[in-house]
Amino acid sequence: MSGSFQPAPNPSIAQTQAARTPGRGHVLVIGNEKGGSGKSTTALHIAVSLMSDGAKVATLDLDARQGTLSRYLENRAAYIKRKGVDLPMPIHTPVPISTLNERSAAEADERARLEAALEPAVSAADFVIVDTPGSDTHLSRLAHTWADSLLTPLNDSFIDLDLLARVDPDTLKVVRPSIYSEAVWKQRQIRAVQGGRPVDWIVMRNRLSALAARNKRDMSTVIEALSRRIGFRVAAGLSERVIYKELFLNGLTLLDLKRGGTGPSLTLSHVAARQEVRDLVAALNLPPLATESAPTDEPAPETTPEAPSPSAEAEAQPQSESPAEDAPEMEVATEGLRRTE
Repeated sequence: MSGSFQPAPNPSIAQTQAARTPGRGHVLVIGNEKGGSGKSTTALHIAVSLMSDGAKVATLDLDARQGTLSRYLENRAAYIKRKGVDLPMPIHTPVPISTLNERSAAEADERARLEAALEPAVSAADFVIVDTPGSDTHLSRLAHTWADSLLTPLNDSFIDLDLLARVDPDTLKVVRPSIYSEAVWKQRQIRAVQGGRPVDWIVMRNRLSALAARNKRDMSTVIEALSRRIGFRVAAGLSERVIYKELFLNGLTLLDLKRGGTGPSLTLSHVAARQEVRDLVAALNLPPLATESAPTDEPAPETTPEAPSPSAEAEAQPQSESPAEDAPEMEVATEGLRRTE
C-alpha cells in the first residue's frame, strides 16, 4: 500500500478510478449481504468477459459453505472435459471459514487464509474477482477492505433496497443509510486509514423487469437519490431470464454460446442478454490492461493536412462493434424463429 495516499474527508464519496498499479491485479469484490441477488452468476459472466478480452483472471469464493461459484466452475470444467471444447477458465480458489472456536483466533485464522489466497492472485492475474456470501461474515468484511472496485447486485425490489437504506413510504425520501451501506462506509474508512486507493462502488440493478411498472420507476428515483447521498455509481444489471438458470448445470455463460456451437442454440433473447453483460462490464470502468494503456513519449510526426476523399470519410465513420459481432448470431436466431413459425 502506498504511503503517499491522502484519504478524502469523506471516504464514501465516489472518486475517479485510479490507474492500474504495475504488477498488481485489480480487485473486484462482488458484495451484498442479502442472498439470491445473482452475485455468483454475475461474477462468472464478468470473469469470462474479461478473459475473452485477453485478461488473466483469478476468482475467489468466500461462501465456501454454499459454494455456488465453486460449483459453477466445477460444472464448467466437467463440461469442457465431457465435450472436448476449449473454454476460458479462471484461476479459482475457495476460501473456507475458520473452524476455530475462539473468536479472536478464528478471525486471525480467516485473515491469514484470505491473504494467502489474495496475495498470489493479485500478483499473478490482471483481475481478481471475489464472490462474497449473502450474509455478514468476518471474511466478507475483510474482502471489502481489499476492493479496488465494489459491485453490489441489487434485485429491483424495495425488500432488497432495505439493505442499503431506510425509505419513507409516503415521500420515497431516504431516511438514513441501512446496515450494508454503513458496513461499506466502515470498510472504506479502514482502507483509507491503511493508505489504500479510494474504492469505486457500483450498485447494479439486477433482474429488471421488461415492464415499465410503478415499482421500477420508484426504485429508480430512490436509488439515484441514495447514490448522491452515500457515493456510489448506478449500473444496469441483468434482466430476469430463465437462460441464466439453465446455463449453471453446464457451467456456461451467455458469452460461451457463440464458441463452436457450445450450449443451447441462440435466440434473439440470448443475443440481447449477452449485450447486457457487455454493457455491465463497460459500466464497471475497470482499468485497461498494461499493454493497452502504455503511453508513448515520442512526439507525433508533423503531417500536412489533406482533404479527405469521400471513400476515406466513409471508412472513418465509427462502427458499433457489438451489433457487427452479433450479426451472424442475429441471423441464426432469426432463422430459428422462421423455422418454428
